[in-house]
Amino acid sequence: MALMPAADLEIDVPLVRRLLAEQAPDLAGLPLRLAANGWDNAMFRLGDDLAVRLPRREAAVPLLRKEQRWLPELTAGLAVATPAPLRCGAPSSFFPWPWSVVPWIEGTTAARVSPGQRRLAAGGLAEFVAAFQRPAPPEAPRNPVRGVPLPTRDPQVRRRLAGGLVPHAGQAGRLWRELSAAPPWTGEPVWLHGDLHPENLILREGRLAAVIDFGDLAAGDPATDLAAAGWSSTRPGGAASGTGSTRRASARRLPSTNPRGSARGAGRCPWPPRCWTRRRIIRQSAGWGKRR
Repeated sequence: MALMPAADLEIDVPLVRRLLAEQAPDLAGLPLRLAANGWDNAMFRLGDDLAVRLPRREAAVPLLRKEQRWLPELTAGLAVATPAPLRCGAPSSFFPWPWSVVPWIEGTTAARVSPGQRRLAAGGLAEFVAAFQRPAPPEAPRNPVRGVPLPTRDPQVRRRLAGGLVPHAGQAGRLWRELSAAPPWTGEPVWLHGDLHPENLILREGRLAAVIDFGDLAAGDPATDLAAAGWSSTRPGGAASGTGSTRRASARRLPSTNPRGSARGAGRCPWPPRCWTRRRIIRQSAGWGKRR
């Protein structure tokens, strides 16, 4: 597991309650407890149906601002729940960054269930991607890692392969050269979630109920989100399972899915060399819903 970075600020219940009393007094009396400290954010459950999400690192502030700016518009009408902000908190004299009140989403992350259970969610995930990937306007955010042409990532990938920590580095390097040679996306940029790994997919009764953590939201190559097929179908022990069902669902619902797009999607898998060798990395996320 990748080591979670240290917090730049310690956030506790009294601090969050002060923020609520100052900026959302109608919510300040609700029960409040810490739900999770994630990679970028702290999450506090507020009453039964709400949560307060606050950056724990300065580097996460632009990501939260991006969610506040775009999520209410982009997620309206989707078939699954999302953490679109219900209230947008402003920096305070005692907390220097923005923060959000979001829905509390019950469920189990796809990372915590078997590959067979994940396969049941493949159709819902494909439907989410198809609905979300709409043409993006010129002012849409760009990401230097997600949605860009694969050759622009070549120096970073080769450096990682040469670092001695990637198993089967030679095999992964050959595969990377093949994937990065795929013809690039030539269409207009579309909206991308950018980080559809299993910790960001919430299931209920085996079906996709919510998609969370839009911090990597960006415009770019639609094949980026096809990398979810690899993440969502990898066994805890390392072997892949269920990619067929995910790809078949994608092919039925995503008109742009084709061998070229699939190759670009495989090359965009987060932490690519480890993903290609079918090794799974689960990093602690921001605790959007109940973990069972």
